[in-house]
This record gives sequence, C-alpha cells and structure tokens, in this order.
Amino acid sequence: MEKPPLDGFDRKILLLLQEDGRMSMTDLAEKVGLSATPCQRRVKRLEEAGLITGYRAQISRTAAGRALTAFVYLKVDNHGEATSNAVQQAMAAMPEVVACYITSGEADFMVELVLPDLAAYEAILFGKFLKMPMIKDVNTTFVLRTVKQDGAIPV
Repeated sequence: MEKPPLDGFDRKILLLLQEDGRMSMTDLAEKVGLSATPCQRRVKRLEEAGLITGYRAQISRTAAGRALTAFVYLKVDNHGEATSNAVQQAMAAMPEVVACYITSGEADFMVELVLPDLAAYEAILFGKFLKMPMIKDVNTTFVLRTVKQDGAIPV
C-alpha cells in the first residue's frame, strides 16, 4: 500500500493519537486546529492507508504480574522457509511472547517475553524452546530496568 503524503495536520493527528488513543474526535480536532468532520475524515484516511493500525490499552507489566522481561535470541539449524514458518507459528501461539523479530547477525530470531518470574522462564526454556527440533541455540538477556518503552513513532 502506497503511503499517502502527510501534511502538518496529519502528523499532528498521528502524534496526538500515539499519546492518547482514546482522545475524543472533538478534542483531537481542537488540538489539531480543524473542525471535527475534516479531522475525522483525516483519521479515517490514515487508518485506511495503514498508518494507524489499531487502538489498544497499555497494560502495566508489573501490575499484571509480568514484571520480568526477557529477550531471547534463537538460532535455528537451517534457514529454510519451513523452519522459519515453524518458529513463527510457535512464537505466535505463545501468550508470553509480546514481540518476535526475524533478525540479522548472531541470532535468527529475537523474542521478547513477559513473565512473572525466573521459574516461568525456566519452564518456557526447557518446556518449549529447547524441545523445538529446529532451535540449535538459545541465548537470553534479562531486563534490569526499562528506560523507554512503546515510544511514539516519529512522523
């Protein structure tokens, strides 16, 4: 899909909605400097163009009992399509996986896990990752403190 040209109004809409996706159309229009109807048309156009992909609540990991964040780097035994698809499907099926990326460099996949504790990590490591025949190496980094998360996308 071709990216539509963005003007100052569109950029401001995108920035404001990243800060508060629940903002009313009236408030958004006022902050952008448009009336509600043209603002709503712009938001709809940005959604249809795929720039706005959805709206969701941000949940505190700690309050949800998921204070441990781990980045798991997976190396696979071969780089075929079947292996890649199998890993992608396995990661998509795991609720603890909040993000998964195919990467270049040392690892083939980088997986972000949110977990209650180390015991939960150990259960996933031995119960899932190491049981996958296509995984040849697992390396994990644990987050000590989050400095920035879910930052706004510059537009």
